[in-house]
Amino acid sequence: MDLLQSFLNLFVPVVGFSTLLILWPALTFRNIVMRMLSTVFEESMRGKIVLITGASSGIGEQTAYQYAKKGAVLVLISRREDKLRTVADKCIKQGAMDVRAIRADVSKEEDCRRFVEDTVHQYGRLDHLVNNAGVLQGFLFEEAQDTRAFATIWNISFWGLVYPTFYAIDHLKRSKGRIVVIASVASWLPQPRMSVYNAAKAAAFNFFDTLRIELGPRIGGITVVTPAFVESEMLMGKHVNKKGEVEWREEQRDLQVGPAPVAYAEECAKAIVRGAVRGYRREGIVVSGNDKEYSAEASKEEVGDTKQVIDHVLNERVHL
Repeated sequence: MDLLQSFLNLFVPVVGFSTLLILWPALTFRNIVMRMLSTVFEESMRGKIVLITGASSGIGEQTAYQYAKKGAVLVLISRREDKLRTVADKCIKQGAMDVRAIRADVSKEEDCRRFVEDTVHQYGRLDHLVNNAGVLQGFLFEEAQDTRAFATIWNISFWGLVYPTFYAIDHLKRSKGRIVVIASVASWLPQPRMSVYNAAKAAAFNFFDTLRIELGPRIGGITVVTPAFVESEMLMGKHVNKKGEVEWREEQRDLQVGPAPVAYAEECAKAIVRGAVRGYRREGIVVSGNDKEYSAEASKEEVGDTKQVIDHVLNERVHL
């Protein structure tokens, strides 16, 4: 047995490395060709039914405008109906064929079932599901007064993506539709003061990566977006406090973001929709600063530079 184990220890790494050397160039060439073809044969969104959660502000709002410019039919979801109707009116002016605003809470499973079924009942199909809803954590783990805060963050930032997907999946199979997931750079680059949020986004990232494997070609695909700091209400101070309540506190921005570069929500939304219609599996990081943007299409060296910027900011904030 020891002899066999010694043989495998020598044989498997050599075979694995040799296989990698043989397949890597071919796979790289294939990916380049597929990228080039996707830029030519983009999915037309005119008349397509797009459901967007968290659509009343930030990335969700701007993503709605980008789909509107492509002539899509939009179903916008948020808890704030007044803001949602304002966004809906702007979408009509920017070219959306039709817009429906639905007040709902993505942390409640019944609400998710309702707005998905209402969408399909009214329009007969669903082509893109954009899971965007999320809420930021604003405290250290040890500062939490009880576990309610953890549940609030997790229910919105994880289950708020899973519930709509569960009820939409059969409809997306029929239309060969696409799921677009707004995760976060925190899914692989955890940040202090956001332990539960980091965990929720990491779980979402891995959940949808797994779902992509399980579903295979039965749907049009899954695009997972991992933006870094993007202008939104969350970066203006909206967060879940240690009591489990959603509140606004402007000084929270300094604690969470500090001097890190912040991308424009509009530019982030353009990248999201571009990635979705081109069939990209991932679209992220988006970090703007000094007139330079880093994205999923950036080189390894550029992404490395971005990580250094974020790491520096995080090291500074740990001591706040």
